[in-house]
Amino acid sequence: MTEAPVQRPARSELREVRSAEEFRSYARGRLVESRLTPNAISLTGLLLNLAAAVLVTQRLFFLAGLAFIVGSVMDTLDGRYSRMSGKGTLFGAFLDSTLDRVEEGLVLTAVAWYFADSGDAFAAAACVVTVLGSLMVSYTRARAEALGVECKVGIATRPVRVVLLSIGLVFAKGAGIFDVELLAPSIYAMAALTAITVGQRVWHVRRELKVLDV
Repeated sequence: MTEAPVQRPARSELREVRSAEEFRSYARGRLVESRLTPNAISLTGLLLNLAAAVLVTQRLFFLAGLAFIVGSVMDTLDGRYSRMSGKGTLFGAFLDSTLDRVEEGLVLTAVAWYFADSGDAFAAAACVVTVLGSLMVSYTRARAEALGVECKVGIATRPVRVVLLSIGLVFAKGAGIFDVELLAPSIYAMAALTAITVGQRVWHVRRELKVLDV
């Protein structure tokens, strides 16, 4: 049997690959040489989430959703930039994790205030449950890792919570998008999923520790 000829990439494709790699290398170098720090990105995310909370109190939900989305994107960029630039510090990692919890709590507190002001006590209580659940999701992972057990299991990780809350804000009543109300349903979903995730992580840690015979 004759072997099929090996297809080699065209010269134009090779040039495009080299160009893309050169661009990434150039951009990485410029960022590393700049004065931008991971902590600055983290603090920018905090300010954007604070702005989102204020916009919620003014019932400007669409703008609040945009600010929350951009602020959450900043939260994901700081860690990547820290690793890429080599500018990361132990305090920076600690600050990043701390601000993540603060930012989520700020926006959810503003949403709880909105529901309470609207007379929807059940939705306001669901916001409190969501805040508690999100904190417990983070705590169970931190405590498990302190015991030497990796614990990233569960449904309601931070990216999932960010997506749910973003949908709720952008499609809130009066936001001007399709005339729907998804803020309360998103909060109910977050409350339920965070509770489930805490249970998943507790069960996971119990099982892992039994395997380790600890």
